[in-house]
Amino acid sequence: MKPVGIITESTADLPLGTIQKNRIGIVSVKLDWPDVEILFGENTFQKMREAERRGIKSFGKTSQPSPKDYLDCYKNYLAEFEEIICISLSSKLSGGYNSAIQAKSFLDQEDQKRIFNVDSLNISAGQGLMVLKALEEIKKGKNSKDTVLELKKAAKRLKFFVILEDYKWLQASGRISRLAGVILKRMAKAGLRPLIGIKNGKLFPAGIKTKVKDFSNALFEQLKKEVKDKRISNKEIRIAIVHGDDLLEAKKLEKKIKEEFLEAKIIFLNLADDVIGIVAGPGALAVAWLENE
Repeated sequence: MKPVGIITESTADLPLGTIQKNRIGIVSVKLDWPDVEILFGENTFQKMREAERRGIKSFGKTSQPSPKDYLDCYKNYLAEFEEIICISLSSKLSGGYNSAIQAKSFLDQEDQKRIFNVDSLNISAGQGLMVLKALEEIKKGKNSKDTVLELKKAAKRLKFFVILEDYKWLQASGRISRLAGVILKRMAKAGLRPLIGIKNGKLFPAGIKTKVKDFSNALFEQLKKEVKDKRISNKEIRIAIVHGDDLLEAKKLEKKIKEEFLEAKIIFLNLADDVIGIVAGPGALAVAWLENE
């Protein structure tokens, strides 16, 4: 048997090739939106735009995986790996972590000892970086306990920021009130773009970007601001970029980072998962980074 396997949720937004190459177990967060089945588009974001054009007023709803979803994945991976680390999206944004913990209780005592649950305190690109950090530690020969300790330290250093094109999707998901949605829409029309970040596992308003012409520049300027005082150490910065069907803007951000930060390494650039997308909406752009100690 292999020593340590990794399980996470689809919300980690990892590229399929990375998942397959590293044998990462994926537990899917559920999306319920019947209307999406009748819409044209290569992905959910394109279907969301089509829904707008056709005047469809319904919105997708998400639900956390059930304990059985995690349990089924545990059983498959316990047959292949001696131990499992399950890295979940922030417990302060979803009940997935609690479902993963509950699922473990259905196993016998010996198998329970083989599973280590980690709250990433992040989502999307941030959660994905946590998964890749775990793989890195395992490849160094570290056991599950030591890897989990490294992940808990990494979670405190991990940064995540996102800019949204239209805040109605966030409002429809229940993450913000209708009044907040109206205010944000008016701000966007005036060229003011709120930056949303994650701190201690929760979404928070990270500031206002003025005269925003493109999202890539706004996020790039935030990255420069955040790491300005730390660059003298020349520590590697690992970066992930996730987009809502705007590959051009994502590539522009990638290019800016590569030109400015010699110590930066773009770990992955990927389309956001459907469930993240249904909340963020088309055109959203997010970046996460993790500085090595």
